[in-house]
Amino acid sequence: MTEILPAGLTASARVAASSANLGPGFDSLGLALGLYDDISVDTRESGLTVEVEGEGAGQVALDSSHLVVRAIEAGLHAAGCRVGGMTVRCRNDIPHSRGLGSSAAAVVGGLAVANGLVAQSDLTALSESELVQLSSEFEGHPDNAAAAVLGGAVVTWTEDAGHSARYAAAPLRLHPEIHLFSAIPQERSSTAETRVLLPDHVRHADARFNLSRAALLVVALTERPDLLMAATEDVLHQPQRAPAMPASAEYLKVLRGCDVAAALSGAGPAVLALSTSPDLPADALEYGAANGFAVRAMAVGEGVRWTSGVVAGH
Repeated sequence: MTEILPAGLTASARVAASSANLGPGFDSLGLALGLYDDISVDTRESGLTVEVEGEGAGQVALDSSHLVVRAIEAGLHAAGCRVGGMTVRCRNDIPHSRGLGSSAAAVVGGLAVANGLVAQSDLTALSESELVQLSSEFEGHPDNAAAAVLGGAVVTWTEDAGHSARYAAAPLRLHPEIHLFSAIPQERSSTAETRVLLPDHVRHADARFNLSRAALLVVALTERPDLLMAATEDVLHQPQRAPAMPASAEYLKVLRGCDVAAALSGAGPAVLALSTSPDLPADALEYGAANGFAVRAMAVGEGVRWTSGVVAGH
């Protein structure tokens, strides 16, 4: 039997942006960034209301197809319950379609809100590993999702479990001397649009190159940040995506030319810089500003958090 949660419950969640790949770690490495979306939900007897402020306002669907709504329903279903109706409020600071994990944040945030509702019943809330699994199922790879769930840097992998895939992640302890900078352009992109630019087959030499750099990147992120320049080199996806986002590709060259380790953030067009200096070189900042990039220092993001309670008057 599926339990129907009562009207009058409320839950909220805060979930971080994320950057995937970090250069060579295609679909395997992720990093949460200190830019957050806030989601809240009130249960009611029936009906659905979706409100969106900030990023995506006036652009995303305000019905049951909304990604946060779908994630809430999936989380409730996994816990063995549902609601008669709900009001969902989203306050978004994570830019959409820039490679900063906005979709993963929506899914993880929705699942976390569902956990907040479930926590007010006799049912068992989803564990971190279950959150990683369910959120990864929405997009088919866990790099952004796991970073949003766990916070910080993560290594992720996928195992074939017959008719389905099992997604898993392990956290990395990011070296304290690493400083993060995001460079976000006005132009948009989507993973689906840029993924088709990638070839189905790669040369053995290119695969070997990226394997070595991805392994080195784990060392650089955790113990040897002086190795970040070499560790963020990639030949499997960034050169192939460059024609679709020439401004980002050029800014990547400028940053690396200034001896700053940098990579496309996910599928782009945002760029992520990792440095052992608390400031970017003046030339890199000036170039970014002159070419439409909003460049800012970025803290490491925390894992998703949720709270729950009862709506006043119920």
